[in-house]
Amino acid sequence: MYHHSGSVARQAAGSGAGLLDPVASDSESIVFQRCTWCGTAMYHRLLCPVCQGSDLRTERSEGVGTVRHATIVHRNTPAARNVSLVELAEGFVVRGRVMGPLIGIHSGDRVRLSTAKDPVRGEPVFQLVDEPYRAWT
Repeated sequence: MYHHSGSVARQAAGSGAGLLDPVASDSESIVFQRCTWCGTAMYHRLLCPVCQGSDLRTERSEGVGTVRHATIVHRNTPAARNVSLVELAEGFVVRGRVMGPLIGIHSGDRVRLSTAKDPVRGEPVFQLVDEPYRAWT
């Protein structure tokens, strides 16, 4: 993993060491890592949470997922905002914001990526795929 040359330790060429590939990053998609040993998908990790492996490859997500948990936050903001945990189809969970009425966002709702990086908070923004007012009927 690391090559010791003299008194300076450098990272060996070709070793990902869990770092995201800068070429693969894009403002319209989410990049994540997949462990080459066990195949576990994860979001911004240095080691695999399952096998503790450091050989991770960077992949691009399709951006489609399901809300696993949604909450409304009233702190550090002039208006209430949504904070959700979204499980993407590739198998990893990311924290982000879901656009729509705060009362209309529930666990199990299907979402699609709208923006990979919100300019204010720097987290992904999703939009609801299904009818947002289904809980009101």
